[in-house]
Amino acid sequence: MQESQNIEWKEKWKDDYLKWICGFANASGGKIIIGKNDKGEIIGLQNSKKLLEDIPNKVINILGILVDVNLHKTPKGDFLEIIVDPQPFPVSYKGQYHYRSGSTKQELKGAALDKFMLEKKGKKWDGVPVPNVSVNDLKNETFEFFKKRAIISKRLDESILTENNINILENLRLIEKPYLKRASILLFHPDPEKYVTGAFVKIGYFQSDTELVFQDEVNGNLFEQVEKTIEILFTKYIKAIISYEGIHRVETYEYPKDAIREAILNALAHKDYSIGVPIQISVYNDKLMIWNGGQLPTDWTIENLMQKHSSIPYNPDISNTFFRAGYIEAWGRGTIKIIEQCKEHGLPNPEFQNTGKDFWVVFKKDIFNKEYLENLKLNERQVKAVLFVKEKGKISNKDYQTLNKCSRNTASNDLSELLNRDILISSGKRGAGSFYKLNK
Repeated sequence: MQESQNIEWKEKWKDDYLKWICGFANASGGKIIIGKNDKGEIIGLQNSKKLLEDIPNKVINILGILVDVNLHKTPKGDFLEIIVDPQPFPVSYKGQYHYRSGSTKQELKGAALDKFMLEKKGKKWDGVPVPNVSVNDLKNETFEFFKKRAIISKRLDESILTENNINILENLRLIEKPYLKRASILLFHPDPEKYVTGAFVKIGYFQSDTELVFQDEVNGNLFEQVEKTIEILFTKYIKAIISYEGIHRVETYEYPKDAIREAILNALAHKDYSIGVPIQISVYNDKLMIWNGGQLPTDWTIENLMQKHSSIPYNPDISNTFFRAGYIEAWGRGTIKIIEQCKEHGLPNPEFQNTGKDFWVVFKKDIFNKEYLENLKLNERQVKAVLFVKEKGKISNKDYQTLNKCSRNTASNDLSELLNRDILISSGKRGAGSFYKLNK
């Protein structure tokens, strides 16, 4: 047996370990082994029989729960195994609420404690009722917008969409009579920031991590935030490459619009609104980063997002309304669609990062275009060669000579510079058969 997120090894008993039992009980359960060192080696207990009686009594007296305590006798000495089951109700240690997360124990406070308490009651943050707000305070134009989207998506019966606003909210499960839920405020109120701190989107264009060139704020309800954010990004922050097919003008954006839209929808739907911080979109010359406060479901890693996965929405009521409006899928395919759209656009795979409560989606731009390469002060031969590699996938020294009508020596010097500047990478082969690829 190895130490893991559900198992702790302790050399001897301390009453402070009641906090660890509390943490296991509030999470997914676990075991504490008393009488093993941090390598999992049995070192034995002198007072195992007394502890076998004392520990269950202390647990029930202080934590109010039952645990199994088993005595194991071995040639190397005795050890105790304390088995803690997950509890359906919050367990406190002298008024403190502890929680096992990963391989660490933390005391829950503030917003984290509120969230934990809600979930123990079977509620999510966006499902909490809000007093002193009525359906008359919500924005009628947003209901009309939602109806049009829902008719197109065919995910709500059209007869429901002919009803009044309060009936629509009831069908979307956005009311807990006599109150509206928080999700109702975020989705349909003209000014949700009045009730939810940080319920907006910030966009900034950065020359570097410390040099902000210009910025915008997007306010309003979540439907308005989706549409306004996309509009501002694709008119002010993201360039369009203009080309012509015959007499028809064609605009090709640096990033696939559908992928950016999907990422913004995911950020709005899965954001942890309790932390009071806006979604932040940082645009650079070579990348676009979308941040929201939030985290993956328990036991998930980034790998889950890279393949077909179940849909476990952080805010179920917001996600359901977005689904009915045709904004998102209910099958956990959003991240896969983002990856597919980037590939179709000829871009590197987006990066998904989750550290603590920070969730990032990072889009890398195809920087290998003529304008960008010329800005790097590459000579004309080198620009032609990089664009050749972009189209063909690789280039050899001989290809370079043919493409640019130059000598082998010139080709070697130019290619060496492209290698040194990390624009190209070598296949590693020498002589005949060697080639160069883009360094993505």
